[in-house]
Amino acid sequence: MSLGKAWERYVAEQVESGLFNNASEVVRDALRRQQEHLIKLEALQADLRRGRESVEAGRVSRAGPEDIIEKAKSRKPAA
Repeated sequence: MSLGKAWERYVAEQVESGLFNNASEVVRDALRRQQEHLIKLEALQADLRRGRESVEAGRVSRAGPEDIIEKAKSRKPAA
């Protein structure tokens, strides 16, 4: 696998910083972070898709932030 000079320099700097013991740890950490990012991105895309489907189906509220706050305040606390 070839990372190119810039990435090889970056990996070496990370190892030299003491945060990682070797290049493999740097790469594994980067891949783990990318995977976490992609999982979050997929969840966000699913939320957006559900929101769009709700709007297209006419399931929308005309309430503004103030209306929502007032409704929340008017609810009785659970006993």
